[in-house]
Amino acid sequence: MNFFDKLLQAIERNQTLLYVTLDPEAENQNKTLSDISDRLHLITETANYVCAYKLTLGFYQALGIPGLELLQQTLAAIPGDIPVILDAKHSDINTSTVFAETVFEKWQVDACTLSPYAGLDMAAPFLVYPGKAVFVECYTGNPSAAVLQEYPSIGRPFYLHLVKETKNWGTPEQLGLEVSGAIPEILGRIRTAAPERLILLQGWSEDQNLEQILAAGLNAYGDGLLLPVPPNLLTTEHLAEAVQSLRDTVNNQRLKIVQESPTCDLWLPDVCFLQPSPHRDTILQLYDIGCIVFGDHVQASGAIFPYYIDLRKIISQPQIFHQILSAYSEILKNLHFDRIAGIPYGSLPTATGLALRLDRPMIFPRKEVKSHGTKRVIEGHFQPGDKIVVVDDILISGKSVMQGAEKLKDAGLNVEDIVVLIDHEKGVKERLRENGYQGHAVLTISEIAETLYQSGRINSEQFQVLSH
Repeated sequence: MNFFDKLLQAIERNQTLLYVTLDPEAENQNKTLSDISDRLHLITETANYVCAYKLTLGFYQALGIPGLELLQQTLAAIPGDIPVILDAKHSDINTSTVFAETVFEKWQVDACTLSPYAGLDMAAPFLVYPGKAVFVECYTGNPSAAVLQEYPSIGRPFYLHLVKETKNWGTPEQLGLEVSGAIPEILGRIRTAAPERLILLQGWSEDQNLEQILAAGLNAYGDGLLLPVPPNLLTTEHLAEAVQSLRDTVNNQRLKIVQESPTCDLWLPDVCFLQPSPHRDTILQLYDIGCIVFGDHVQASGAIFPYYIDLRKIISQPQIFHQILSAYSEILKNLHFDRIAGIPYGSLPTATGLALRLDRPMIFPRKEVKSHGTKRVIEGHFQPGDKIVVVDDILISGKSVMQGAEKLKDAGLNVEDIVVLIDHEKGVKERLRENGYQGHAVLTISEIAETLYQSGRINSEQFQVLSH
């Protein structure tokens, strides 16, 4: 799983923007090298409340070979579903290739910080690793650095030029920004210059104004900012409770800020489940934004159901759209295909998002043939014999998606796999299989019904309606 998807899933699962720094106590070498128990304690106590761990390479290097052994032990102790950021501030162009190989292949970290002054040539060896990410240091809170960072003037500071330039180096999923100092004015200017970038914040302490920092650093959707757990908090006796309290405080502030924004709503869960579920929050959001409604509705197949699922609303909710694309991606990464095909019209935004995320070409069969222009049935570039994975939103009877697949096959394309968000069950996958297709679904209607009922979103009568 790539860094961006792993981070999004950790954020969703633990409902947090917090990360913890796992650094040795360099001033107490004997204590640091004698035991890794302190690192394990931090991980155990915080794993349910953070979305990432960060390790500062310089502290481990300062301890020599034992320090690097401690680094390996710490990396091995971090749960595999929580991303690891190595704070290396690498800046040497001559060693970039071998260093990128070490951190991404040997150490298997998910992201690395870079100092940008050697330019794109230095960063390129890191950016070629699929699924990995870099954070470019664009601002440091050191007071003496102002003479460099704010040159030639406060109105046209160099650090904003740096932000603008590094955005050309990689996509938002490949390249984020590291900001130290937690100065709201600076953070706000960087966010304005890079609204789409993930910001790794450093140097925040509890005596600073959290609301101002979040208001300056969050993007329009209430995320895009990774906030460190202050070091003094990591030494408290009841660590888990302290980090959980900080997480809840941050979330309350996020919700307040986004509610006052005219752009989009931030969704946070309001129920607690004893058993984990990978798609629980996605299901709850689908219901909360009105994608699942009750009452008699005519489906595209002509059948009348006592409920209706309208998935077109998700494209106006970036938070859940990200999650849904990630869920599709988890299925697609295990399939073999040359191009992605979306079925008009409902699944075209999803297919487009997946094509961009997975860097695969997209095509689509037209719902109706144009009477002008090229009069093409299939839009997009393809070659006969290409293997196509078809993406649709929901399987009810399977009729419409198979009609689209047949158009692709008539054009000489090979179609085997059909991936949807929701499977209505009732034998539709079997019908696909009888027609030569393999169906895959992120969610089933029974899973949706069970989750909504357990959360109190629907009553027993509505549960029966969805379940039958």
